[in-house]
Amino acid sequence: MDEISPSPIAGDCRGENFFRVDDGLRRLLPLYLDAATLTHFTPHFDRLGALAGDRLDELAAVADKNPPVLHPRDRWGRDEDWIDYHPAYREMEKIAFGDFQFHAMSHRGGVLGWAEPLPPVAKYTFTYLFVQAEFGLMCPISVTDTSIHLIRKYAEPKLKEYLLSRMLSADLGGLWKGTQFMTEKAGGSDVGAIETVARQEGGCWRLHGEKWFCSHADADVALMLARPEGAPAGTGGLALFALPRRLEDGRRNAYRIVRLKDKLGTRSMASGEIRLDGAMAYPVGRLDQGFKQMLDQVNLSRLSHGVRAAAMMRRCLNEALAASCGRQAFGRPVIEHPLMRRQLMKIMVPAEQALSLMLFTADALGRAQAGSSEAESLLRILTPLIKFRACRDNIQVATGAMEARGGNGYIEEWVNARLVRDAQIGVLWEGTSNMIALDLVMRAIGKVGAHRGLAQRLTERLSAAALPAGFRQSLGESLDRAIALAEDVARHPEAEPEARQAATALYNATSAVLLAWEGTRDPADARRALVSRFVLEHRLAPRDPLARPKGDWQERATDLLLAGKPVEVRAAAELLGP
Repeated sequence: MDEISPSPIAGDCRGENFFRVDDGLRRLLPLYLDAATLTHFTPHFDRLGALAGDRLDELAAVADKNPPVLHPRDRWGRDEDWIDYHPAYREMEKIAFGDFQFHAMSHRGGVLGWAEPLPPVAKYTFTYLFVQAEFGLMCPISVTDTSIHLIRKYAEPKLKEYLLSRMLSADLGGLWKGTQFMTEKAGGSDVGAIETVARQEGGCWRLHGEKWFCSHADADVALMLARPEGAPAGTGGLALFALPRRLEDGRRNAYRIVRLKDKLGTRSMASGEIRLDGAMAYPVGRLDQGFKQMLDQVNLSRLSHGVRAAAMMRRCLNEALAASCGRQAFGRPVIEHPLMRRQLMKIMVPAEQALSLMLFTADALGRAQAGSSEAESLLRILTPLIKFRACRDNIQVATGAMEARGGNGYIEEWVNARLVRDAQIGVLWEGTSNMIALDLVMRAIGKVGAHRGLAQRLTERLSAAALPAGFRQSLGESLDRAIALAEDVARHPEAEPEARQAATALYNATSAVLLAWEGTRDPADARRALVSRFVLEHRLAPRDPLARPKGDWQERATDLLLAGKPVEVRAAAELLGP
């Protein structure tokens, strides 16, 4: 960070370019994007980084204080429900859907001057930068993107023709945004308990029931699960439907937004309850495959949540550094106090872990889309891995950053309070931590065996990293033990309570190896290898809670990392061990 003069009230990150100040991101992108792609998108990353640190950040603060308002009827008493959004939210939509076309990045060429759909690494880098300013709007962006994916993959040609040209439009006036309505009172995590019924009436499908938590409540197209009359119970009887807000003749479809939710966070975006009174809908794909098809959208949304958590942790780290550098206490800048330096490392380490997992997973997604079965297997385990742990770490990191600012961090005029509120949703949307851990350990590992491909890829990365022999051995042993723990839990149903422990261990071992490998790619800068040792020592190695740590490596490594400058390989190697 630039030098900040301490004052009684520390400043924040507004005005910074979030791309330029993120040295870790800029140094990692060449590992995952070829030179031509990186050269093309770097000016766009820079432009969004500047927006995120300035105008977007201003708009996000205003939109958070002025949430959407539902009007259930017009002045004539007709059920023409609509939602009013503050102009700040509408301006953010213009930036996201108009200027950068987030919704179309994965699906067509022409976005930001690129002839083909963007590679996932580039797409999620844009997400990462945007979310550092605004989290709430990323939900409508993401569900529009994933709804397009399902319609392209499963819908009949006629339905594709009807919906996709509108959903992929670059014209905000003609754009149809998407969403998914899944949660019901009876069916949250237990999707098989969904009660919404689909009936064929007058030659078309009509839906009857209620959806309990509908984010982006007034989207133009909603994908949802319903049970056709006569279909069996459980997830096997669910079909996937596309529900348009307006019919082809312009009339409102037969469903109503009953009310908007008064939420802890994501206040800028409208979440509500929906009542379906015979709403017309179009089946998407086979009627007996709805749940499996919807899982495609769910998994993409889970990956998006992991990326969003990485983004928010980066913002938290930047805010904590600004606060601790910009405030003086007891005669010196707060950042010079040992306990604050320790607290900053507890924010930095999980932020860097999540960044490494984000890019590694995005790269796997790109290779899977290109037809790699190895990458597809890798993606099956990496998606729940980053969703599970990054979203949980985000809560602690947001709290730590708030504490770094002190009392002002609790005041809504500063961004920290919003970061704390918004961090909570990552452990709820698209599956709670329990559900994600079970999916990771009992299914991705126990049924699919996806951990074997992950272990092989990480072993290759470890072998390719020029590390001190002892440190390399410790990393390898920790990886082996994490894999063994996950396998053991997956083999024994009675070990289900240990699924979260196994998922956490695997996340930490994976990120430690990736950080070590990344830290050896540039001979002039081995900082990420130092972060890897923090993960190894604090999250993987056995420790006596009643003993003081031995050696001074941690203080020396902290000094180097908080200095914000490249660390030569030789200096880092001395702190990694023999």
